[in-house]
Amino acid sequence: MQLVAILITGITLAYANGANDNFKGVATLLGSGTTDRRRALIWATVTTLLGSMCAIWLAGELLARFSGKGIVPDSLTANPEFATAVAIGAGLTVLLATRLGMPISTTHSLVGALTGTAIASTTAVQWDTVISKLMVPLLLSPLIALCGTVLIYPLLRRGRKGLGLTKQSCFCAGVETVEVVPQLTPALTVARVETLSASLGTTVTCQERYQGRVLGIDFAKSLDAGHYMSAGLMSFARGLNDTPKIAALFLVAPGITPLGALSLCGVAIAIGGAISSRRVAETMSHRITTMNPGQGFTANLITAATVIIASRLSLPVSTTHVSCGSLFGLGTVTGKAEWGGIGKIVLSWIVTLPTAAIIAGSSFYLLHS
Repeated sequence: MQLVAILITGITLAYANGANDNFKGVATLLGSGTTDRRRALIWATVTTLLGSMCAIWLAGELLARFSGKGIVPDSLTANPEFATAVAIGAGLTVLLATRLGMPISTTHSLVGALTGTAIASTTAVQWDTVISKLMVPLLLSPLIALCGTVLIYPLLRRGRKGLGLTKQSCFCAGVETVEVVPQLTPALTVARVETLSASLGTTVTCQERYQGRVLGIDFAKSLDAGHYMSAGLMSFARGLNDTPKIAALFLVAPGITPLGALSLCGVAIAIGGAISSRRVAETMSHRITTMNPGQGFTANLITAATVIIASRLSLPVSTTHVSCGSLFGLGTVTGKAEWGGIGKIVLSWIVTLPTAAIIAGSSFYLLHS
């Protein structure tokens, strides 16, 4: 019975992680108009699953860190009730946020659930470990991504202008191009969107596109290919960093090997993203900042680099916080940040930890009773 409880709650948490997190790696592909939601989601699912499968070799130490070892006594981490309560607390928190369309951090939820369960068990918590090895990386990583984007994007923009590459206004119905003209002012863009929408009887949007060649190669096409690769790299990094944190909960169950735990998590994450990611996809793609393909490419590269380096150092950063940090930085430097949407996301981050802690602590109390 305990094995079944651990498997059900762990798989549910992995599913919730996929629903809330899978689209974050490819949000810039949709937000910049590079592709549609279905194609972006397929790419995210495949590359995230690859990252999950590689976690056993590249991020194995995160398995031990998120099993609770070093935070609470080993006697508690070996208790199936502990793992079940942590999975319930983190899973319900992430599912609730997904239902509301808020991109919160599964890592943050797990830290809150671990802490809340430990407090409910009246066990001494190693707060220095929680703060130094869990909370500090979580807090610093989005700031690093934000600052990296603010510093690097202007350099790339200056380089693009130095090569003589210019922007165009591309009017599209879905992913189909309707009209391409030299870059228009915001007022003219709005007027043209309204005219085309009325004449075609469908919604027309305007996306920025690049014009020009570098060494005889069309820059816009090569940038789209690079954008796809950077989005895939970011999704790979997310699978690499997130899967071990969830898989650690399975290891309490007898007969579950690290490879088996990672495989279960990887498949459940992929299914969750394929079925339940629509609302978070909309928030990440359109409610933080508007962007063009070059800007999305930059944000993805910085996010992927930050998360992969953290994974190799066994630092449990949040891919949600890092990717949002990159987009926050992008909105800041371009002056197109949607501060209302950003404020709601930050508020959801603040309430994540206490919510997960309360649910997990209550669950442990009921299970133990």
